[in-house]
Amino acid sequence: MTPEERFQALIDAEEKIEPTDWMPEGYRSTLIRQIAQHAHSEVIGMQPEGNWITRAPSLHRKAILMAKVQDEAGHGLYLYSAAETLGVRRDELQELLHQGKHKYSSIFNYPTLSWADIGTIGWLVDGAAITNQVMLTRCSYGPYARAMVRICKEESFHQRQGYEIMMRLCEGTPEQKAMAQDALNRWWWPSLMMFGPHDTDSTHTEQSMEWKIKRVSNDELRQQFVDMTVPQAEYLGLTIPDPELRWNPERGHYDFGEIDWDEFWRVVKGFGPMNRDRLAHKVNAWEEGAWVREAAAAHAAKKAARAA
Repeated sequence: MTPEERFQALIDAEEKIEPTDWMPEGYRSTLIRQIAQHAHSEVIGMQPEGNWITRAPSLHRKAILMAKVQDEAGHGLYLYSAAETLGVRRDELQELLHQGKHKYSSIFNYPTLSWADIGTIGWLVDGAAITNQVMLTRCSYGPYARAMVRICKEESFHQRQGYEIMMRLCEGTPEQKAMAQDALNRWWWPSLMMFGPHDTDSTHTEQSMEWKIKRVSNDELRQQFVDMTVPQAEYLGLTIPDPELRWNPERGHYDFGEIDWDEFWRVVKGFGPMNRDRLAHKVNAWEEGAWVREAAAAHAAKKAARAA
């Protein structure tokens, strides 16, 4: 059996590909791109929420938000570690991100204007992330699949935390409910964009599904998210900002309007409301944290020398 045949046999048998197994270069490069983009998204995603830690409305809310942002940092760590098993160094991935050669989720290029945005991010953005990521626990690449098990469990808590914020706002004053509606109006369409382009326009979906890196297509995942989220909005008494949204009894799904794909591609290409700010903040943090990395490396070398 050739290496190619053995690789395909493992995929077909629903077995995991491990770092020591032979794999096609295309499989390796696809995983590096996807895992790196996922890791970058977790780290960049700390910014819009971290911006609200000092302004959260109570000490209780501050503690919860700090824990959530800390979780996102941990998710980035798991994912960068998974990428390293494919033979790429973490600092290489950082450099590619800083140079604009690697992408992260377009959702994080929108500003958080009110406390309701923090609830909406938890409810919609983390809800979309869970929809997108649960299938990755069955990814054919072992280290990625195993990392996703813990990440999805933690993201489910984040989604509940965000929805709970929205519930409190909607049960509050008319001004608080209006704040919640305003946040939903601004985050709904960017959340649908998180699933990527239509299947017919997606460059990587078909091959990723053949390799079982990805299990469900972009449009199917987007539909799942809409079907799950609309009843939640109705329970809150909020209105989804889509005049074309309606239940289709024949399909057994909600019909919904078309995404503004011009905006989607504009943000993906680096021209969103916060693209420059997000990346500049990340680069600055990396540069200012150089002394920490150098100190940790020196300590590790000293410890190894003593052991020797």
